[in-house]
Amino acid sequence: MNDLQGRIALVTGAGRGIGAATARALAAEGARVIVTDLEAPQALADELGGLALAQDVTHEPGWIETIDFARSRAGGLDILVNNAGLFLMKPVTQTTLEDWRRLQAVNVEGVFLGAKHAIPLLAERAGRWRGGASIINLSSIAGLVGSAGTSAYNASKGAVRLLTKSLAMEFAALNVRVNSVHPGVIETDMGREVLSGVSAATGAGDNEARTAIAQRHPLGHLGEVSNIADAITFLASDRAAFMTGSEVVVDGGFTAN
Repeated sequence: MNDLQGRIALVTGAGRGIGAATARALAAEGARVIVTDLEAPQALADELGGLALAQDVTHEPGWIETIDFARSRAGGLDILVNNAGLFLMKPVTQTTLEDWRRLQAVNVEGVFLGAKHAIPLLAERAGRWRGGASIINLSSIAGLVGSAGTSAYNASKGAVRLLTKSLAMEFAALNVRVNSVHPGVIETDMGREVLSGVSAATGAGDNEARTAIAQRHPLGHLGEVSNIADAITFLASDRAAFMTGSEVVVDGGFTAN
């Protein structure tokens, strides 16, 4: 449909999973995509005709470098997808302070730093588009409901949810929309971490754990990366021009229970 023709998008954590699928979906809609990860996803950038950069989202000087890269190499920025994230499944009593801080650094501080440093560049070009510029932050169903054994992860994704709403209020005057996406359990490496954690915590076999988690989603199966990428692409486009501070839940009905 080329809904994003002429726009420049940055996707963090794009080396695999939802990030890579999102980069492909944005490019398919016409965007020029910059993909970042701890190791530059150069093969993906080559596939999409985009640009790649190594980036640690917890490192503020690295964010400054990334935004400068977007300005000098791509000509600006219209869409920021804060996708990079970590998962942890441990009881609170076994979670170290180092575990906690690492999760908050990647999942929350990475989003904060991205928004902080990208907003001037996003605002520069926002007037070109009916729906302005767009920031999409990856939260989770774990940012909406609690669960045993994932307190640190829940806390981080809940923080992303409310940070998104505050940023939406702050950036509205700049014509920059900010929304969060809340996936259920998705067929990714992180999704498999969830299944492995459930298997270890319950003593269930891998197949039994997969069946149990799938049945927690009323649609009866896990999600695909394309389900999330499609939602992100929609939020990035002018079709979502009147959406900011919203929570887009893509969870097969998990949180409807």
